[in-house]
Amino acid sequence: MSEEILINVTPRETRVAMVENGVLQEIAIERTSKRGLVGNIYKGKVCRVLPGMQAAFVHIGLERAAFLHASDITNPLASNDLKNKAETTTRRFEKPIYELAHEGQELLVQVIKDPLGNKGARLTTEISIPARYVVLVPYSRNMIGVSARIDNEEERQRLRTIALRHMGMAEETSNDAIENESVTVVHPIELPKQFEKNVCHNYGFIIRTAAEGACAEMICADMDFLSRLWVDIQQKAVNAKSFSLVYEDFSLVIRTIRDLMGTSIEKVRIDSLQNFNEVMNFVEKFITDIPNNIIEHYPGERPIFDLYGIEDEISKGLERKVQLKSGGYLVIDQTEAMTTIDVNTGAFVGARNLEETIFKTNLEAAQAIARQLRVRNLGGIIILDFIDMQDSEHKRQVLRTLEKCLERDHAKTHISEVSSLGLVQMTRKRTRESLEHVLCEICPTCSGRGSVKTPETVCYEIFREILRETRLFDAKQFLILASHEVIDLLLDEESTSLAELEGFINRSIRLQVEASYTQEQYDIVIYSTPL
Repeated sequence: MSEEILINVTPRETRVAMVENGVLQEIAIERTSKRGLVGNIYKGKVCRVLPGMQAAFVHIGLERAAFLHASDITNPLASNDLKNKAETTTRRFEKPIYELAHEGQELLVQVIKDPLGNKGARLTTEISIPARYVVLVPYSRNMIGVSARIDNEEERQRLRTIALRHMGMAEETSNDAIENESVTVVHPIELPKQFEKNVCHNYGFIIRTAAEGACAEMICADMDFLSRLWVDIQQKAVNAKSFSLVYEDFSLVIRTIRDLMGTSIEKVRIDSLQNFNEVMNFVEKFITDIPNNIIEHYPGERPIFDLYGIEDEISKGLERKVQLKSGGYLVIDQTEAMTTIDVNTGAFVGARNLEETIFKTNLEAAQAIARQLRVRNLGGIIILDFIDMQDSEHKRQVLRTLEKCLERDHAKTHISEVSSLGLVQMTRKRTRESLEHVLCEICPTCSGRGSVKTPETVCYEIFREILRETRLFDAKQFLILASHEVIDLLLDEESTSLAELEGFINRSIRLQVEASYTQEQYDIVIYSTPL
């Protein structure tokens, strides 16, 4: 499978697209005025403790206070004394929140979710700092975890051994690991002499998927780099003022190179020479195993996103309806509580029988849904309404197709079985805002409802309001200010009703078009003397 990364940089915006076999799979957008906060580390101060929610609100210098749940308070810096490094690092979320945090308390916290809608950022005190091959988790002492996506057991053991020997723990066994797996050393490995042992002693590390097949030198270099970086962060935290930024994660371009570059990426094209040079400097320092010809500068006159059709795909990613090749279609509705995706056969009539037509439509829809989740960056609770299938084997195959297509998704997903109502419930980890929330805002006309009142409905509201005001005020005449559509209706189809209303209240009613008014907007002006 051919995978490429396209990076488009303008002075105020950076966009990164992941393309597989010429088809857009993911799009990330970062603007100078609104950079993502995930991964940033702050010295915050607790401003409010909520025992009923087992949570606290923490000021970190943003417009809205950030949210910290008791289950995310796990490190020794959850105390007033930031210099105290000897406190136990066992999980403490079983305790009430008021025993873990109090107003005015200073905490070293990391953002795990950007502010979404009206919600503030989500925080944790369990710091994690990623590098190319490993992730440092400093408060999980002596823990070595291996990415679940590395399924070769010999390779998993090799990677564990490299990490443990570099930490001076070659003869030890730890019971803490990702995915509840034990960490056991089975093969001695000679480590390069140029790396310091014990510089990362007592820290925890998670070995990333990109480390599969990597040499010991590269893994040890990452471990040493992260360990020294963490020491520097601790020193800054002690001297930093409250609400200050202690550590800022890399820019979108560098994060992309760090997190996505691997053997499956065949080409990275960057249309900015300045950013290309920055990436090359970063690669020469930290990712030296990448072939020189993978990353290239795109100097073409035609915009790189136009060349690959990305602009059209972004526009389609904002539409409610998604057409399938067979003639069927998806309807995607994104709300604050959840996202719903409805599957319809549309113009697809099949060739054999109804059940086979439904099955083929659902199979195609499962593949399209997996891609739309990535392109639109949809997260949280997602309800999939596939067309009802009677055959249990068909249901199993549709679910399996969906699961297989989501294997390449970098966000963590969980899929349930088909419910008694024929729905599939799933969740997708959400850390950043969706494509729609980044590029769009709530419609000022409908306030996000997705519909507006008809001119007829507005006319009848006006009639009722005039009747109400006639009883309350000594009015001699009324002036209706409304949109062009409403005034046209009052002069045409509702002219008889308007005349009857004038006769009933014994008052004259004048009409005036306001071009700036929306279809639902109107005003009624009362005159105490006739004009």
